[in-house]
Amino acid sequence: MNFSWARARAIFWKDFLDLRKNRALLASMSALPLMLVVVPAGVVWAYARRPDDPNLEVIARYYEATVRGPDAVRFLIDKVLVDWFSVYLIMPVFVPILVSSFAIAGEKERRTLEPLLASPVTGLELLIGKSLASLVPAIAICILAFGLLCLTVDFAAGAAVLPTPMWTFGVFVIAPLFAFFGNGVAVVISGRVGDSRLAQQLAGMTVLPLVGLAAGQFGGFLKAGFTYYLLITAFVLVLDVGLLLAATRLFDRERLMTRWG
Repeated sequence: MNFSWARARAIFWKDFLDLRKNRALLASMSALPLMLVVVPAGVVWAYARRPDDPNLEVIARYYEATVRGPDAVRFLIDKVLVDWFSVYLIMPVFVPILVSSFAIAGEKERRTLEPLLASPVTGLELLIGKSLASLVPAIAICILAFGLLCLTVDFAAGAAVLPTPMWTFGVFVIAPLFAFFGNGVAVVISGRVGDSRLAQQLAGMTVLPLVGLAAGQFGGFLKAGFTYYLLITAFVLVLDVGLLLAATRLFDRERLMTRWG
């Protein structure tokens, strides 16, 4: 059977409309982006309001011994924004996991997979349609949160500190790759378990390495920068290719009919 974008779009719209009706899921999707905007803006506000505080210079010199005087505040603001990007990357991983786990494992729980497989839809169309239903909202939320972050941080700092080239590259290149990764993990795990909550819990554990990286950066043990994030991008790209191959095999029509029904 030939691939049809019309059937893939139909699956996408079906899952997208189901997502709009699930208020609890929408609330959980919005909580993390709000936190990722409010917290750094609050930290930047605290630094910018006390430019003459000698304690800020002490904190800055912990990370960079050459920082002196009024440069400490700008150094700390820049460091917070660089380090916070590793926390921001949790969002494009976490949001697709929420949506994909609900859309895929939820099909098993609701016993709606059999009618779907009885239709002319192929495994690839099912995979693409359901993946788009998680990737499109995730990327849209990431971009919206980034725009809101720029506005709030610039207001808090009293200067234009965002967007930077690193953040712009990260939001429009790294974040989609991470979203693809989160979706791929959710697809593979949901194909093995029959409970959407269990699928979310297992897939959600993939954010733990990002939490560890963020802790290392805030603690001064890891030196984050453009090169650092380029290496992470290359690593995630390799993972994405592997997950794509695994998900494509999992969504083989015969496998779906014999093991998912």
